[in-house]
Order: sequence, then C-alpha cells, then structure tokens
Amino acid sequence: MRRLSIAIALATFLSGACAPSTSQLSTAISPGLSPAAVSLKQDMRKLWTDHVVWTRDYIVAATTNGPDKSAAAGRLMKNQEDIGAAIAGFYGQPAGDSLTTLLKEHIAIAVDLIDAAKAGNKAAQGQADARWQQNAVDIADFLSRANPSWPRETLVDMMKMHLSTTTDEVVARLTKNWDDDVRAYDAVYDHILKMSDALSDGIIKQFPEKFTATTAA
Repeated sequence: MRRLSIAIALATFLSGACAPSTSQLSTAISPGLSPAAVSLKQDMRKLWTDHVVWTRDYIVAATTNGPDKSAAAGRLMKNQEDIGAAIAGFYGQPAGDSLTTLLKEHIAIAVDLIDAAKAGNKAAQGQADARWQQNAVDIADFLSRANPSWPRETLVDMMKMHLSTTTDEVVARLTKNWDDDVRAYDAVYDHILKMSDALSDGIIKQFPEKFTATTAA
C-alpha cells in the first residue's frame, strides 16, 4: 500500500510538471476572486486535504498494524494545530486554540473507534461513535458562533457527512472490500473540499476588507 501511495504521488508530481500552476488553476475556476481570496481557498484546501490524507494514512496503518501507525498519528495531530493556527489568524489565538482542542478530540475519538471496530467490540464502538457525533456538533457550534455565514445546521450536516464518509473508509478496509475502499476515499476527499470552500467563503464574506481586489495574496 505504501509503495502504491508513493507511486501515485510520483505520478502526480510528474504530471504537475507540465500542468498549469496552482494559482493559474485557482484563478481559472474562481473568476472574480481577489488574489488574497484565491490564496485563502488554496491554503484551506491544503489544510483540509492534509486532514483526510493523513486520516487515511492512519486508518491504513491502524487496520494493518503497520509500523507507521505512530508517525501517521503524530502528523495527523499536527494538522489539527495547523488548522487552528489558520483560524487564529482571523479570530484570535484563543479561538484557534479552542478549535485545535476540538479537532484533536475528533482525532482521538476516531482512534478509539477504529481500535474498537478492529477488535469487534460493539459496545466500545457504539460509545466512541456517540462521543464522535457529539464532538462533531461541538465543532459546528463553535464555528457557527464565530461566523454568521456559517449556519449551525449546515455545519452539523457537513461534519456528520465527514464522519460518515470516514466511517465508510474504516469499514471498507476492515472488510477488505477494496472497491468500496476506493469509493469511500473519493467521497471523503470530494466532501472535504466542499467543506473547505464553504469555510473559506464564510471568512471572505465576514472580512471583506482583507480580500479586496487590491489586497496582496
């Protein structure tokens, strides 16, 4: 699996050598956005892409007892700090720290859920899932209070969908249904990009002075 990941990454890198730059692509698909807005969308997409990529890396390692399990977990936790730091740039350090704490809980509970599912412990799995669902609501509540352009109901739906698609990944790998595994990852990645863009759009709307056409990226 690791060799396959490396091969895919190499192919992506090589294909990118003759492809338009990221900024060119972003500008093309986002007409009318200022450079600062395009930059924010790129940065947020990178952060949330890291979130699902390293979550997947951890799922693969955890379900196969891979030696990279601990390293993947550490990198995944670092991603939650990175997301919190990005939010802190707009809402202040206390807000960024609070979001980091909530996101680290999101990951820690997911670890418990995977362990319980792997062990076939239905009771522990149910308890972890209940905590996971509540944490998702807590994250949605926190974000919706920060930005009126992030409706609570919309964020709850987005977070619940993120949990659902991630759960599909875990189930597919535990049952060794590789076709479902591929579909699950496609779904989780597609959804996280939509969620990332929704968060970026909310920030741009709330802080328009930071994203005028003349604002530097």
